[in-house]
Amino acid sequence: MSDKYEVRPGQSVALLKELHILTRDGKMNQDSRRKLKQVYHLFQFIEPLLEERLADHPGVTLVDHGAGKSYLGFILYDLFFKEKAPDARLYGIETREELVERSRKLAEELGFPGMSFLNLSVAESTSSEQLPETIDIVTALHACNTATDDAIHFALAKKARHIVLVPCCQAEVAAALRKNKARQLARDVLTEIWRHPIHTREFGSHITNVLRCLQLEAHGYQVNVTELVGWEHSMKNELIIATGKGHPRRQAAEKLTRLLDMLGLEELSERFYVPSIA
Repeated sequence: MSDKYEVRPGQSVALLKELHILTRDGKMNQDSRRKLKQVYHLFQFIEPLLEERLADHPGVTLVDHGAGKSYLGFILYDLFFKEKAPDARLYGIETREELVERSRKLAEELGFPGMSFLNLSVAESTSSEQLPETIDIVTALHACNTATDDAIHFALAKKARHIVLVPCCQAEVAAALRKNKARQLARDVLTEIWRHPIHTREFGSHITNVLRCLQLEAHGYQVNVTELVGWEHSMKNELIIATGKGHPRRQAAEKLTRLLDMLGLEELSERFYVPSIA
């Protein structure tokens, strides 16, 4: 397939060059084809969520946490916002000031007025007056360690309709498993699942996402978990999509509490907090 058919009609060639998907002479190599495949695959999950919110109101809002170079944000704006949602706002949240300044400059150069970039941590953004009280869609792509959990807390606080997560490494749960391992071994044979250090790390990563899904369900979200195509070379290719369905779910909250107790992770109940259900 020739290069021109791999870039969608109307896409900004200047943007794709800035993101190093296209070379300066407009060509594409094998690595950049893989990047484009990843972007398109992720976009196909996010586009219908944007369409749904846009049908309700033109001023749809999306916040991308741990934005980095705002790779995802720029592609979303280029493929969707600039034509279909000129009144919408897309916010990139990033702690590295130089990346925020770079993204602001690039958005200005490309003529993307609906993009804003804030030099904040994910946690700080929850109380920031620079963001609206409610947000339609929250994304977090490979937000490291507890930043994914902070993005979940932000989304819950902002009553987000949709949450899209590609979780990254999270050491907090594995550390708690490691600390309490001796006590748990005497208590439950299932602790053998994570007795060895490599298993502690792997199980900690897996159970973290299980806890996140239960937390979202407890807060009234419908959760779907799938795999991202084209991310086979990444250890973290899990995609979690949550859609708010209204009332908190007692059963999910009870399962989460029981699971924390079973694994000796009671100390993390504040991290994976559940709503008060009368």
